Amino acid sequence: MNQHLAALLFTAALSACSTQNVSAPVATETVPQPTDPISCADDAGWDDPATPRQIFGNSWYVGTCGISAILITSPQGHILIDSGTEKAAPQVAANIEALGFKLQDVRLLLLSHEHHDHSGGMAYLQQVTAAPLYARTPADAVMRSGKASRNDPQFLVSPAMPAVAKVTTIRDDQKVNVGSLQIQALATTGHTPGSTSWTWTSCDETLCRNMAYIDSLTAISDDQYRYSDDNSHPGYLASFRTALNQISQLPCDILLTPHPGASAMWQRLGPDPSQPLVNPNGCRDYAAKASLKLDKRLAEESSAH
Repeated sequence: MNQHLAALLFTAALSACSTQNVSAPVATETVPQPTDPISCADDAGWDDPATPRQIFGNSWYVGTCGISAILITSPQGHILIDSGTEKAAPQVAANIEALGFKLQDVRLLLLSHEHHDHSGGMAYLQQVTAAPLYARTPADAVMRSGKASRNDPQFLVSPAMPAVAKVTTIRDDQKVNVGSLQIQALATTGHTPGSTSWTWTSCDETLCRNMAYIDSLTAISDDQYRYSDDNSHPGYLASFRTALNQISQLPCDILLTPHPGASAMWQRLGPDPSQPLVNPNGCRDYAAKASLKLDKRLAEESSAH
């Protein structure tokens, strides 16, 4: 076990023993913690509990087996990306605490995209952390209302989610900071209009890695939406292509994705990985596969007319 992780878990255990007479936070009070590490399958359910773990340096996995949530930590406060579903949000909070971190030290919430499986629990996590949610347009409006609009390819099949009270709008390319942490937003319109990817640097002592949390790139929709219909949504397909090109050129040592199976995360994380965690070509390969799938989708749309 990494020495830093072992120290954190030991500290968490000591803290638990010394505060038995203090009321436990809502998350740990209501969510049972497994006694043995959980092995996650690529096809795991969105709400299936996962064992929280260190990814690299100050980057931690705190999501479920089926949906990612990423915690980036610093002595001055932490950043949490994605919440999972409304049902899974207490598990995400419990995972943060299980690693020895405090919910009140989460200073900023971010999201990959405005769908209920990834941000449906954001209102709950804002309640237990008091942290604001930063989102770019048009994800900001969706998170404030809890409802998607017709500019979302999956509008007709996208359930409503709890509205988030404190949402701050950011630019498409904004850098956001919490203490010593700096994380870069990248507009990756395609899967949704507000899709956002995030890059940052994590270090383990003197070794640093370029981290890339790249949003879903799948061109899927309800039965009415057509990616090729530029009259109905001008520039959307061009923005999708631009995003794929930008992703392919990112400095990208460790690729992470909102659906762990999309980037073989469970084969790369944990005590017995079958694939290397570091792959400098990860973002390039991920974008290339998405581009091929987009081409296939466009061909299907063309043949349907």
